[in-house]
Amino acid sequence: MVKRVLLIGGGAIVVMAVCCGGTAISYLRTSANYMSESVKNAVPIEFQIDRARQMIADLEPQVRRNMHVIAKEEAEVERLEKQIDAARSRAEKSKEQILALKADLSNGSPFIYAGRSYSKEQVKVDLTNRFKRFKTGEATLRSLERVYEARNRGLDAARTRLEGMIAAKRQLLVEVENLEAQRQMVDAAKTTADYHFDDSSLGRVKELISDLQIRLDTERKLVDAEVDFPGEIPLDEAASDDIIDQVTEYFGPDKPEAASLVRQ
Repeated sequence: MVKRVLLIGGGAIVVMAVCCGGTAISYLRTSANYMSESVKNAVPIEFQIDRARQMIADLEPQVRRNMHVIAKEEAEVERLEKQIDAARSRAEKSKEQILALKADLSNGSPFIYAGRSYSKEQVKVDLTNRFKRFKTGEATLRSLERVYEARNRGLDAARTRLEGMIAAKRQLLVEVENLEAQRQMVDAAKTTADYHFDDSSLGRVKELISDLQIRLDTERKLVDAEVDFPGEIPLDEAASDDIIDQVTEYFGPDKPEAASLVRQ
């Protein structure tokens, strides 16, 4: 069944390519890019951030492997450096001996070395052999020095690349943590956006409180109106309207009268 679907789909693509030419191919590419982008956008950001963390962590074995290679190369370069130093010492000593034999041959002095006597011909042969070995050793030393310089340059470049890789790895970690902080801020903003405050509800509560206040004021006025019955004859003795009597009654007849405020 799947094979049939693939064959039908492939045939449809071929037919579109034949009938529509470049336009169909353009449509197909655009659709593929759109679907790829849609799938990518459908993946949660949190998952992508965790994926980035994992990809950075996957760089660690490569960093360790390169560190091991560099350490091994450093040991090889150190060994080569010692080899060059030894070759230089041998070349210097051989040079001194060659020049000594040359001087003896030039002077024609007795050829006695380490308590043994040698002929002039023997000294010439020995000088010839020594000079050949010296030139071979000197060429070997120059080759070793070139190898040392090349490997040292490569080692410096490897160190620089490793340091750059470690620095880039650290920077990527910082950027991922920054993305995580931004994601948390976006999530917090989305959470805040979910709060909906309905001002109309507050208005209805205020209106209800106002209505209740009016009702209470109305009932209080009704209660006051029921206490005072208008139209009935007052049975209580009315208070005196004479202000002099009122003052006299308040202060009493025995209290001294206040001095008149009006001068005679």
